Amino acid sequence: MSGHQEPTLLSVNVGLPQDVTWQGRTVHTGVWKSAVDGACRVRRLNLDGDGQGDLAGHGGEQRAVLVYQIDSYRHWQRELGRDDLVYGQFGENLTVDGLADDEVCIGDRYRIGDAEFEVTQPRVTCYRVGLRLGEPELPALLVGHHRPGFYMRVLREGTIRAGDPITRTRSGPHALTVAEADALLYLPGRDRARLRTATDIPALSPGWQGSFRELLDDHAPGSVPDEPAWDGFRSLRVAEVVRETDTVTSFCLAPLDGAPLPTARAGQYLTVRVAGAGEPAPVRSYSLSSAPGADRYRISVKQEPYGTVSGYLTGRVRAGAVLDVAAPRGEFVLGDGRSPILFLSAGIGVTPELAMLHECVARHRDREIWWIHGARTPHDQALGDEAHALLAALPYAHEHVFWSRAGTGRLTAEKLADLGLPTDADAYLCGPTAFTTDLEHALIALGVPGDRIHTELFAARSASTPGIVGRAAPPPHQPPGPPGTGPLVTFARSGLASPFPTTAGSVLELADACDVPTRWSCRTGVCHTCTTGRLSGDVTYSPAPLEPPADGQVLICCARPTSDVVLDL
Repeated sequence: MSGHQEPTLLSVNVGLPQDVTWQGRTVHTGVWKSAVDGACRVRRLNLDGDGQGDLAGHGGEQRAVLVYQIDSYRHWQRELGRDDLVYGQFGENLTVDGLADDEVCIGDRYRIGDAEFEVTQPRVTCYRVGLRLGEPELPALLVGHHRPGFYMRVLREGTIRAGDPITRTRSGPHALTVAEADALLYLPGRDRARLRTATDIPALSPGWQGSFRELLDDHAPGSVPDEPAWDGFRSLRVAEVVRETDTVTSFCLAPLDGAPLPTARAGQYLTVRVAGAGEPAPVRSYSLSSAPGADRYRISVKQEPYGTVSGYLTGRVRAGAVLDVAAPRGEFVLGDGRSPILFLSAGIGVTPELAMLHECVARHRDREIWWIHGARTPHDQALGDEAHALLAALPYAHEHVFWSRAGTGRLTAEKLADLGLPTDADAYLCGPTAFTTDLEHALIALGVPGDRIHTELFAARSASTPGIVGRAAPPPHQPPGPPGTGPLVTFARSGLASPFPTTAGSVLELADACDVPTRWSCRTGVCHTCTTGRLSGDVTYSPAPLEPPADGQVLICCARPTSDVVLDL
């Protein structure tokens, strides 16, 4: 324990959030902390004088206090060649001598001064610690060197000061060290038995509990496959074109060689590259509306005002045409179980849920099904007769259709509450952003658990940019400055293609410059928050991720294209 019989508190560090300029953006962060002179009061959620800028990722009851060790300071002084490190520079509240990450266990309890703490989780991998030290790769290094530090919750409030001894008052169950827990989440070669053990530790924070359960579920029966059925784009023949309404047309796609198509999961989508609709050939994604296991894929396309691709498909593509199609993808899929199912859709959002309804007829006839759909008028309801016929074949089905411009009026939270929906259900929502957001909130208010509500949006997914403040993002656009000269990067959901510029360090940096919505946290290939579907093309990594993504996926935070690439962004 670094030369001490008993661990010791060397420094108490606090700091309030401040705005910091980073890559032309403003980051609101509390990572800048400095040592307290004298006693400091420990509260349930914080230390006096301390605060966090991003409460979604830091702070709160489970992450009230961050601990880092002086032995790790010495390690990084050697590794980074630094002699300017001071207490609090790693964003920690408590700098300690002892309490090594490979010795402290989740659930251990410690008394410092007259306060008592419990270890809840390792440090979250976050780009802001790299920002604080001017070392962008530091989040990956903390994990790779097994020196993350850890969070504690406050069991008993009290007063602490530098020099206080640290006494362990209880050992956590199952002896899962902080370093081992960190490796289970972020590094390859996981021991599934230890993952199961981790989920049995009551002190482990709910967020990490959920992440470990997701890892256990990844390869469970019925889980969504990681790998697409084929790489890149494949040519499929348009076998049939069906006009569903004045604005919606269905296209049935068959293989050129007549061989069976790989089975898609109900709710997944196809990405189509449409040569002839522009240069370079634009790429769009459309949900499958066909039954799983059908001998043809069917997509149903709504012609959007000023929609170049939808206009080309619905106006010019006929039977016999050939389209370039990427393999079925998507995690918006029907789960197994016996609970009731709520299908809520608006407009063309009916398509993935119609595929799920086909699956219900085939595999879930004993489940209670609620079909709730919104359209402008009966004339505008695409695939309504097909849905009605499927519901008639289900013995426990309820059908409610709302016309926003006729009769019943549009579907609202109030009308949803009047239906008497079961709250122990699994809910699937698809439609415009406002529709899915409003009805998701309505379902939660009615008592449906949030983790049982699944949503799919028409366009780009919502962004997750921790700590970034003070700027409303415009629609995706070409990056400022001269066009790049590298491989073409196509952001399929955003309908944008741009050559990769030599000045960009990663695909994520290009997406940032284009205001393409992205999700990220560490920006160094550790947390996999930025994992994105790779529809075609190849990339290289710098820095190399600690764990490579699955086939057909890419970590955009550290990826650079080596050929033209199409991404599901």
